[in-house]
Amino acid sequence: MKIQEKIRFMRELKNCSQEELAEKLGMSTYGYAKIERGETKATIPKLEQIAEALEIDMMELLTFGEKNVACLIGDNNQNHQDSTHIIKSETETSFELQKQQLIIEHLQTLLAQKEKENEYLQELLAMQKRLQQQQKQE
Repeated sequence: MKIQEKIRFMRELKNCSQEELAEKLGMSTYGYAKIERGETKATIPKLEQIAEALEIDMMELLTFGEKNVACLIGDNNQNHQDSTHIIKSETETSFELQKQQLIIEHLQTLLAQKEKENEYLQELLAMQKRLQQQQKQE
């Protein structure tokens, strides 16, 4: 299940309309609807806000509908608390992977913005050089 499907399902489960949730998030209904349709990528902070608005844990939102697998490894010769190691479940691993993917997507967006800003600044610099050359010629 995609994150936008999980968000919509959890919103509907809470009997909350898009308008109500958008208001809680301080967004327009149109902007929120774009998140549910998958047209806008939800950042980690936005997912945290959505989970908070839905009164659920972000982990619950991200892992809804996922399989839960936990492995316990123990050594009978030691104290139970010291000898039990919890290996990350498939759900936790999936959550971490989704979180890292969102972070990467966000960083790629920031990088693209920086590249556009850089191009714009280079254009401004070129224009300024042309103006200086014109002024020298006059």
